[in-house]
Amino acid sequence: MATKNTTHAGYTVPGLSLEDGHQVGDALQMRLHALNDLQLTLKHAHWNVVGRDFIGVHEMLDPQIEKVRAMIDAIAERMATLGVSPNGLAGAMVQARPWDDYDIQRAGTAEHLAALDQVYNGVVASHRDARSAVEDLDPVTEDLLIGQIAELELFQWFMRSHLENSQGSLDDASAQTEKAAAASTKKGTSKKK
Repeated sequence: MATKNTTHAGYTVPGLSLEDGHQVGDALQMRLHALNDLQLTLKHAHWNVVGRDFIGVHEMLDPQIEKVRAMIDAIAERMATLGVSPNGLAGAMVQARPWDDYDIQRAGTAEHLAALDQVYNGVVASHRDARSAVEDLDPVTEDLLIGQIAELELFQWFMRSHLENSQGSLDDASAQTEKAAAASTKKGTSKKK
C-alpha cells in the first residue's frame, strides 16, 4: 500500500502548477532551517558575549533576533500557502543542515562579531542561491527572499562596522570559519597594543 505524502497538500497557489508550487515550497525548507539556526545562534551570542562594548553588542542582537524570527514565520507561512508543510523541528534542522554548530562560547565582543560575520556570509549566500532557484518560478517568493536578503545584509553590516578598521578592511577578512574569524580578532588586538 502506497503511503500518502503528508508534507505536500493537493493544492498550491493559483498561477503555479502543483509541481512548481511544491518545488518552490521545498526550496524554502532550507531557508527555514538556516533562519531557525541563525536566531538560535544570535541568542547564544547575546548570552555569551563579554568584555568591552558588551552592552552595545548585547542590545544590538535582540532586535536582529526578533526580525529573524519574523522572517522564519514569513518563510513558513509562504511554504504552507504553496501547499508544503514547513518543518521547524530541531532534529530535522540538525539532520538536514550542511553547516556545523556555532562553536564560540563565552568570548569577547570582537570574537563573537567576527564569528557571526562568518555565519551571515553563509546565510546571505544561501538565501541568494534560493532566490536564484525560484526567480523563474515564483516572483512572490523571490520578492520575499529579496526583502530578507536586504535585511540580513544590513544586520551583517552592523556587525562588520565593529570589525572594520579605518582603511576599510575587516579584521576577519581572511577567515574561512567562525573559530578562525574569532581568533583573528585576538591577533588584531595584540598587534594594536
